Amino acid sequence: MMRLHQRLPMIVVAACALVVLFACSETQFLMNTAKRLSPHEDADAQGKYKVGTPYQINRVWYYPKVDYEYSESGIASWYGPNFHGRRTANGEAFDQNIVSAAHRTLPLPSMVRVTNLENGRSIQVRVNDRGPFAHGRIIDLSRQGAQLLGFHRQGTAKVRVEIMAPESRQIAAQMGAGEVQLARASSGGDSVKPQITPAPSATITRAPLDGASGAKAPQRRAAPAPAPRDTATVALEQPAVTRVPVERTSIYVQAGAFSEFENANRLRARLNVLGRSEVSQIQLGNQVLFRVRLGPIEHLPTADAMLERVIRAGYSDARIIVDR
Repeated sequence: MMRLHQRLPMIVVAACALVVLFACSETQFLMNTAKRLSPHEDADAQGKYKVGTPYQINRVWYYPKVDYEYSESGIASWYGPNFHGRRTANGEAFDQNIVSAAHRTLPLPSMVRVTNLENGRSIQVRVNDRGPFAHGRIIDLSRQGAQLLGFHRQGTAKVRVEIMAPESRQIAAQMGAGEVQLARASSGGDSVKPQITPAPSATITRAPLDGASGAKAPQRRAAPAPAPRDTATVALEQPAVTRVPVERTSIYVQAGAFSEFENANRLRARLNVLGRSEVSQIQLGNQVLFRVRLGPIEHLPTADAMLERVIRAGYSDARIIVDR
């Protein structure tokens, strides 16, 4: 039989191995716990309904407003890992794995339909953040939104963004009674159901985030939210991807829009030194407008460069548009 002093080293080695194994298991447990307690799942990650006041980013002014007739075609981008878990402009926690978006002026939150004009994919998207502030982009999708629309790898896409008026009105009405917290989308495609919860006494409105530039607007403290009046819920299903026919579109840089043709024509003449420009007439509600545009431009990098030249020439309201 082996003597005790001969077995003692083996016992010590075995004990050390158990300690190491326990330490590894504990470390793994703590890592998994940390993931479960990540910021985007914090109980404080609640948002508030807001329209907001005018704000300035990179010397450009933006004017948030309620617009239930909003429809615009342009270039979409997306944002994700660098902003995952951070607060959106209305105080919610940004989750790149949930379909959401940032817009410069629509109320937060709003519901919009975003259609990729390059492949015909279309989804409903909840807007809860401010951005994008890179010139020439009209909406920033979360990574999940970009994946569903099929432009995650290329980074940008021609899109049409249209307000969903009844759904946006419903959100506005229900959030007036409290705060909406967005549930995390499961990998199995379960529905996403934001819950109405009591409003806190005060909320810090975080600076707008933008996936491209990271620009921020000044922070300010919001006024105390009203007390809840009911406990209704707003149900948003996991967005289903629908298909629409793909139409040929072109990219333009629009320098301005005028109610008088003479004003538009004078601008067109001044812009001819930058490239071929034109004046086109459109009907916007009961108003006739004359747009001054350069193009069509085949490639987006060329359009981006043209836009920067127009802005430097003094036309800070210039933007990239997508049209037939």
